[in-house]
Amino acid sequence: MLARWGLIIHRYRTLIFALSALVLALSIGVLSRGGVLAPANFPMTEADRGQTVLERELGRPGPTSFLVVARARRGTIDDEGFRSALDRSVAPIKNDPRVSQLVVPFDLAPTVAAILRSRDNRGVVLQASVRGDMKTAQTTFRELRARLRPDPAVELTLTGNLAYKEDLDRTLERDLFKGELISAPLALLVLLLVFGSLAAAALPVGVGGLAVVAGMAGVFLTSRSMDVTQYSLNVTSLVGLGVAIDYALFIVNRFRDELALGHPTDQALSRTLATAGRAVAFSGVAVVIGMSGLLFYRGTFLASMGVAGAIVVALAVLFALTLLPALLSLLGPRVNALRIVKTRANSSDAGGFWRRIARWVMRRPLLVLAPTLAFTIAAGAPFLRMTMAAASVTVLPPHVEARRGYDAIVRDFPELGANRVTVVQRLPEGSSSTDEARVRASFAYSRRLAAIPGVTKVESYVDLDPSLDADGYVNVYGLPDMFRPTLLEEARKYVSTDRVIIFSLVTRGDSHSETARSVVRAARAIRPSGGESWVSGPTALDVDTTAYVLSKSPWAIGFVMVMTAIVLFILLGSVVLPIKAVLMNLLSLSASFGALVWIFEDGHLRWLLRFEPQPVEPVLPVILFCAVFGLSMDYEVLMLTRMQEEYLRTKDNTRAVAEGLERSARLVTSAAAIMVAVFSAFALAEVVILKAVGVGMAIAVALDATIVRVLIVPATMRLFGDLNWWAPAPLARLYHALSLGHSEVSGPEDEGPDSDPPPAPES
Repeated sequence: MLARWGLIIHRYRTLIFALSALVLALSIGVLSRGGVLAPANFPMTEADRGQTVLERELGRPGPTSFLVVARARRGTIDDEGFRSALDRSVAPIKNDPRVSQLVVPFDLAPTVAAILRSRDNRGVVLQASVRGDMKTAQTTFRELRARLRPDPAVELTLTGNLAYKEDLDRTLERDLFKGELISAPLALLVLLLVFGSLAAAALPVGVGGLAVVAGMAGVFLTSRSMDVTQYSLNVTSLVGLGVAIDYALFIVNRFRDELALGHPTDQALSRTLATAGRAVAFSGVAVVIGMSGLLFYRGTFLASMGVAGAIVVALAVLFALTLLPALLSLLGPRVNALRIVKTRANSSDAGGFWRRIARWVMRRPLLVLAPTLAFTIAAGAPFLRMTMAAASVTVLPPHVEARRGYDAIVRDFPELGANRVTVVQRLPEGSSSTDEARVRASFAYSRRLAAIPGVTKVESYVDLDPSLDADGYVNVYGLPDMFRPTLLEEARKYVSTDRVIIFSLVTRGDSHSETARSVVRAARAIRPSGGESWVSGPTALDVDTTAYVLSKSPWAIGFVMVMTAIVLFILLGSVVLPIKAVLMNLLSLSASFGALVWIFEDGHLRWLLRFEPQPVEPVLPVILFCAVFGLSMDYEVLMLTRMQEEYLRTKDNTRAVAEGLERSARLVTSAAAIMVAVFSAFALAEVVILKAVGVGMAIAVALDATIVRVLIVPATMRLFGDLNWWAPAPLARLYHALSLGHSEVSGPEDEGPDSDPPPAPES
C-alpha cells in the first residue's frame, strides 16, 4: 500500500505542495489569533474542598487571589509617609469592582494584623481576592498588575497563586523560545554530519518546523473546547520537533540509499515509503499511544498535554508521508546537493565500526548482556527512593517576581510563611461552635491534634490563651459579647457563622517534608466529631495530588504497554519481540528516572544545570513515561524492521540480527543525537519541571539508543534465536491475514556492498 502511495505522491506532488502551503497559512492564521490557555489543574480533592469552605465561609484567600508584599524603602511601616504611599500605590486595585476583597493590615485590629507585619517592621503583606473562575481571574490579574502605581517610598512585589501562575506561564514562554532557538541549529548540525549535504539536512528541519507550527495551531484550536495549559505548548515543541526530524531523517536516509542502489526517483520513492515509511507509520502510532496514556488523567492538565502530543505526532507522520516524499520526488538525485561534509554515498553500507560491533555482540552475547544489564539496573536504583511533591512557586528561578515575593514572606514573615495543615469542620444544622458541649469537644480535639508528632502548635478558637482550660473556655464563651471583645476578635480567625471551625496545625519542616505529610495522614485519621471535616493546606494538596496520580498510573501504564505490544505484533508477527521491547523500554526508563532523582532531588550537577534541589513533581514520571515509551519505539521499530527484512530473506536469525544492527545502528544513533540535541536545549529552561523533562528525555533517549538498542537488544535476540519470530499458530494466521506488517520490498537488491554473512558464533 505504501509502495503505491509513493508513486501517487510522485505523480501528484504539486497538489501536495499546494495543500501543505494551505495548512501552513491556516496554521499561521490560527497562531496569530492565539488562544486562552488555562492554568494547570487537578480534579477537586479533599484539600480543595476544605480550601473552598475557608474561602467562602471565612474569607480566606483562595486560588483566585494574590499577595502584595509592600516594603518601606526608608523608615518603618508605621511612618505616615509609608501608609500614604501604600494607599496611593494600591488604590487602583482597591477600587476595582473585579477585586472582591483587599485585606490591608492597617485596617485590622493589631492582634489580627500581626501575622501580616514583618518582624523587622519594614514590610506588610496585603491579600487580594479576584472575582470569577481561574481563566477570568488570570486575565484580570494581568490588568491589575499593570495598574499598580509605583511609588518611590514603597517597593511592591506580587506573589501568591495568581502571580505564580502568571509568572510561570511567562517563564515557560521564554523557555520555549530559547529551547527552539537552540535546538533547531543543533539538529541541523547533526544532520549535516549524517548526510554531508545541506539539501538533505535542511529537509528534516523544514518538515519538523512545519509539524511544530501546525501542532501549536492545533493546540490553540483545542483550547477553545477544553482547558489547555502552557505546558502543552512546550510539549508540542519538545516532542514534535524531535519526532518530526527523526521521521524525516529515516525517510531521507532510505531514499538516498535507494538512489545509491541505482533505482530511478519514482521507484526509489516507492521503495522508501514501503520500508522506512512503514516504520515511520508504526512508530508514529506507538508514540501516539504513549501520549494517549495521559488521557487517563482526565480533568487534569496532563490530559491536554496528551492531546497536544498526539496532535503534533500525528502531523509529523502526516508530513513525513506526504510533503517530504513530494519534496524528495522534486529533488531526486539533487537531494545530495550542496555537499559540505564528505560521507558515504550509501549510508547503509555496513562496513567499519558498526560491523565490528555487530560481530562482537553476535559472538559474545552473554559477555555484552551481563555488564550492560547491571549498569542500567544500577542507574535506576535511585528511583526506588524517589520522593514526590506538587509543583509550587519554588520551581521558578529566584529572580522571578512571584518567587522573590515568596522568599520575602518566608524570610521576613515567619508566622505567615510557616507551613500549616488546616482541619476545616462544618457543624450540623442547629449546632453552634460556642455551645458548652461543642467547646469541650473542640478543646479535647485540639489537644489530640497537638499531640501529633511534628506539630509545633495548634491555632484555633480554643487555643487563644494558654492559661485557659476547657472550663475556662466554656466560661468565656458563655459570657455576653460585651465582656469578651478581645477574645471574640481573635476567635473570628477560626470560627465563622457559628458552624465552621478551623484548626491550624503549624508543622516542623516545609510543606514538602515527610514530617508535614505524616501530620496530614494523622489528622485525617482522627476526625473531629459532628458534621463534615476536611484536611486542607499545601501539604494536604501535595498528598492528594500524589495519590491521584498514583491511582491512575497503573491504568495508563498498562494501556500504553499493551497497546504498544499489539502494534509491534501487527508490525512483526511475533509475540516475543513485543514483550521484549516493552521490557527494554521499562529498563531504559527506570535508568532515566534514577538519573532524575540523582540529579534533581539529590542535587548533583546543580552547578551545571542551575537549579535548587527539590522533590520530584508527581506528574514528571508520568509525562516522561508516556512520552519516552513511544519515542523509544522509533529506534525499536527501525531496527527490528531492518532485522525482519533480513530474516524474511535468509531465515537466519543471527545474520538477520547482525545485519539489521549494522544497517540501522548508525541511523539510530544519529536520530538519537538529534533527539538529545533537541531535548538538551530545554535543559537550559528556567522552570525546574521543564528543565527536568528535557534532561530526563535526553538521558532516556541516549541510554535507549546506545546501551539498550545497540547492545542489550541484539544480545538478547542472539540468545533467543529463532524464538524471536515465533507466534502461536492462530496469531500467526491473523498476522498474515492482516498483512499490515509485511514490507512490500524485499530481495537481494536491497543489500548494500560488502554484505557478507557474519562469522559463525564461537562455541
